[in-house]
Amino acid sequence: MKTLQKTLLALAAGTLMTAGAQAAVTYGNGMTAQPYIGAKVGQYDLDGAKDKGTSYGVYGGAKFTPNFGLEAEYLTTSDEDFSNTREYSADTYGVYATGDYAFPNTGGLYGKGRLGIAKNEVDVKGKATGIEVSGSETGVAGGLGLGFNVAPNASIEAMYNWYPSIETDLGEDLDASGVTLGAHLKF
Repeated sequence: MKTLQKTLLALAAGTLMTAGAQAAVTYGNGMTAQPYIGAKVGQYDLDGAKDKGTSYGVYGGAKFTPNFGLEAEYLTTSDEDFSNTREYSADTYGVYATGDYAFPNTGGLYGKGRLGIAKNEVDVKGKATGIEVSGSETGVAGGLGLGFNVAPNASIEAMYNWYPSIETDLGEDLDASGVTLGAHLKF
């Protein structure tokens, strides 16, 4: 193959890839999704617990229009004191519909809301006895927050989240909420 043919093939392939990437970002015909994936860290607040847990996890999703999309997340927590004699840890799995509102003339600031279904699992274990009491509940969960587009393909978000309340094996009703700071990359 001659050098001119190789150059033309490389130019054609590059042009097609660039056009495809631009269509994904601008949502083309409304059917193209813009996927993203990220990590988050925060604080998990369990009703009645002595200490708040450090939460960390991953999330990802896709925006189907500039304002609406779907998101999934997994969060886990550190072991923290529930009381002087017990400690707890939690895991949360969720799937949410998301809505974004870009504030005009702010250079990338947006508000975000999400509403969906989550499974919240909490294990409470006696420090001396090792006896474990657990609870799990699947229900409505959501969050509200602010985000900022630091680049065309990267954002940071701060959110307040609420999770399903849990009834443990001992009959305790525990409400759960948290705040998170996340960063994600868009493809």
